[in-house]
Amino acid sequence: MTPVPALQVTSLTTTAIKGLGVVPRDEVELTRTGVAGDRAFLMVDAEGNLLSMTRTGAWAGYTAHYAAESGTLTVTCPDGAAVTGQVRLGDALEVDFFRHHTVPGRVVEGPWAELFSDRVGQPVRLVRPDADNGGVDLRPVTLLGDASVTELASRSGLDTVDARRFRMTLGFCGGAPHAEDTWDGRTVRVGGAVLRVEGPVKRCGAVNRDPVDGSGGVRALSLIKGYRGLGQSTLGRGVLFGVYADVLTPGRIRVGDTLELDAVPTALSH
Repeated sequence: MTPVPALQVTSLTTTAIKGLGVVPRDEVELTRTGVAGDRAFLMVDAEGNLLSMTRTGAWAGYTAHYAAESGTLTVTCPDGAAVTGQVRLGDALEVDFFRHHTVPGRVVEGPWAELFSDRVGQPVRLVRPDADNGGVDLRPVTLLGDASVTELASRSGLDTVDARRFRMTLGFCGGAPHAEDTWDGRTVRVGGAVLRVEGPVKRCGAVNRDPVDGSGGVRALSLIKGYRGLGQSTLGRGVLFGVYADVLTPGRIRVGDTLELDAVPTALSH
């Protein structure tokens, strides 16, 4: 009998500011609310609505690092220039998250709002959510199999699809295409952490953005729909790709760690 390949972490990505480019990580510390420092900030327009990769790809080439211990935020521009300063919190603000829920936070004072506003040609404010990882959409972790990305490319007649466009916390190899879709309700031990899969990710127009420069080109949303159709998610019916997970046990995760699934869905194990 041919042995089943082990599931193994191949990528970890985060972004300190939602809407900026994701940064590859060799290892991360996973807390109850997500990866430490991930989606710690977000940006809003003049009306207080979330500005994410769906609405603009202008910041895809920018990256950010937040040193929570010192309260220092650094944004690195595509040309390598860095804008660094201490995070100073100003007025309270309720951020509208796609009309699904609101996120309370505080406006961040400093040079970053001007930097981002100049880039998109409209007033932008940087916001620090009150809760840690307050910029995550629904759940603290997202997972996507490399085989699923390869399947998308094959079905679409493309040589490859850059998995970074899906902005997932964790990528893994060793499973069949879309194997993660069958994990709903199951627990996954990876590194020092334990996760519970909590349903599919409903994709938005952000996946059509090039992960390097934010431009259009690959119509990933339509390509996924073309062979997968529509499915049901927490956010309603839509195009599904990848899954969410909650953190049951915090811990450190590294690229190369093995994913160990429980034997049966937790809802059925009594």
